[in-house]
Amino acid sequence: MIQIFSTFEHSLNLELAISALEQNGIAKEHIFAVPLTNRKAERRLFDTIHSTDGISLISTGAALGTAFAVIGASVGFKLAWGPIYWGLIGTAGGFLLGLLIDIFYYKVIKKRQRLQRGKNSEVILIVECHEEIGDTVEEILWYHFAIGIARLKI
Repeated sequence: MIQIFSTFEHSLNLELAISALEQNGIAKEHIFAVPLTNRKAERRLFDTIHSTDGISLISTGAALGTAFAVIGASVGFKLAWGPIYWGLIGTAGGFLLGLLIDIFYYKVIKKRQRLQRGKNSEVILIVECHEEIGDTVEEILWYHFAIGIARLKI
C-alpha cells in the first residue's frame, strides 16, 4: 500500500479529481481531503533580525531621498541656508515621503487587492491505494491540475 499526497487549489478541479479517482476503483474511505486554513493574523510590516518577508520599505525612500537631495542642493544655492542644509532637508523629506508611500501601498492597496482576489486556501488530498495503480492515480491528479504530488510507502 502507498499513500499519495497532493495539493490543490480549492476549485472544481479538486472535485473532478476525486470523482475520477472514485471511477477508477478508489473507495471513498481511501480518499481524504484536508483544507488548509487561511492566515488570520496580519503580516508584520517591519521585519525583525530573525525573519523577513522580502519587502523593503526603504527602497522608495532612498530613491526619493536621493532625488530630493539633488533638487534641494541645487535650489539651496539661491536660498539663505545654502546647498548643504537644503540637500539634507531634501534627503530627509524625500526619505519620509517614500517611507509613507510604501507604508500606504502595503497597508491599504495590497491588503485590498488580497481581499478582492479571494484566494482560498489550498487543499491537501491524500489517496491510499495499491502500488500497482499508483501511477494511474498520479496521472489523474496531474491531469486535474495538482500543484504538487508526493508518494509514500506505508
